[in-house]
Amino acid sequence: MLAETICSAVSAAGLGIAAVTAYRKRFLTATRIAAYSLVPVGLVLTGVVEWVAGIAFKPSIWLGFGVLGLSWLLFMTTRAIERRSGSTRAERKAARAAGRNEAVAPAASAPSLGAGATAGPAAAAKPQPQPQTKSKKKQEAAAPGDDFSDIEAILKKHGI
Repeated sequence: MLAETICSAVSAAGLGIAAVTAYRKRFLTATRIAAYSLVPVGLVLTGVVEWVAGIAFKPSIWLGFGVLGLSWLLFMTTRAIERRSGSTRAERKAARAAGRNEAVAPAASAPSLGAGATAGPAAAAKPQPQPQTKSKKKQEAAAPGDDFSDIEAILKKHGI
């Protein structure tokens, strides 16, 4: 009964503030204040306030909320641990292999920074230089600064 009275008083005060705001010709703000001030009365009329008051004074319900909180905490902890390290042996092995490789631009002939462990498949898959045609020469002359493969490799290596 006390909660319903408090909600009604809060709504009445909010409607009073909305009336003063409307008197000052701030109608949009006054309408928003009136909408917020009607929420407590709506909660009382739907029975939500009575339901919440019933929940607040039962220890078994608070114990249930505690168990739900513990469950959520355990779930989030396992998710964080799983993300920090690969959960399967194959994922851990792939992560170690990826950590050893250096960043190489897709079109670069060699790593941009530092010497790699081995040239391996990158050297075998390197395309052979082809003779340039006149149209290709015109394209390169028009845009001489378009080759940013070295810069991209540096940024990828630093995780940018």
